[in-house]
Amino acid sequence: MLDTAIRDLARGKNFAAFTVLLPSGQPMTHVMWVDATDEHVLINTERHRAKFQAVEADPRVTVMVWDAANPYHYAEVRGTVAGTVGGDVARRHIDALANKYTGGNYAGQIQSERVILQIEPARERVWG
Repeated sequence: MLDTAIRDLARGKNFAAFTVLLPSGQPMTHVMWVDATDEHVLINTERHRAKFQAVEADPRVTVMVWDAANPYHYAEVRGTVAGTVGGDVARRHIDALANKYTGGNYAGQIQSERVILQIEPARERVWG
């Protein structure tokens, strides 16, 4: 079960820093839209992107979500990508995220297939 404070931050209109490990061992971090279920932090990306290819090779990730209204209130989840969801579910999810953050459906060009990364926490911390 995901800590409720983390779940609430991820479900709010807050951004996340998403860190993966590249094949070279170097970390790579992107600012992302974020979501959560009761059990997982969710990141939506595309299959052709470097972050997706990195988690296929090494599923260990870190997600840090900060409160847009108070950046000193934030949470960190270290864990693994325990599963993925693609197809129509992931496509609908990116539209839902776009609506949350921009007020409209996803306007970006989809080059491959959308995929939801389901991140299972191994360590959770909340500050502020």
